[in-house]
Amino acid sequence: MTSQIWTISAVVEWSQLLLNSFRHWIGRELLERAGDRASQAHALFLSPFVVVSHGMEEDPLLNYGNQVALELWGVTWEDLTRTPSRLTAESTNQAEREWMLEQAKTRGYLDTYRGVRITSTGRRFLVENALIWNVVDAEGQRVGQAARFSQWTWL
Repeated sequence: MTSQIWTISAVVEWSQLLLNSFRHWIGRELLERAGDRASQAHALFLSPFVVVSHGMEEDPLLNYGNQVALELWGVTWEDLTRTPSRLTAESTNQAEREWMLEQAKTRGYLDTYRGVRITSTGRRFLVENALIWNVVDAEGQRVGQAARFSQWTWL
């Protein structure tokens, strides 16, 4: 198990942005919001579904992945947060991935997304019924994008 990533102040803050932005766009909570911000960050990190996000760099880097995401992609937190988001898809699937991200950017979110992704070891999997949303700060400015899914099939 990864050491207590959820206790890092930047992770606690980003977790709040993920949760608040999900509620903003989707109109419901991503998970039950019990306890303080640190407790919510812990619950998000240990949630039974994948949550992954990236920032706003020119070639956006992944900046969050919960425990299920780390296990699925077969990476450590340190490796995940150094990975360009585009590398979660094979080059042949990157145009489709870009289209999906643009749709979510324009509308605020995209539900029922389906696409092929690739792990750090090159193993492919099909994601189904993913929800992609824009991460916004307290002023409503877009600061990233995130995804949540619990359905995937190894290919």
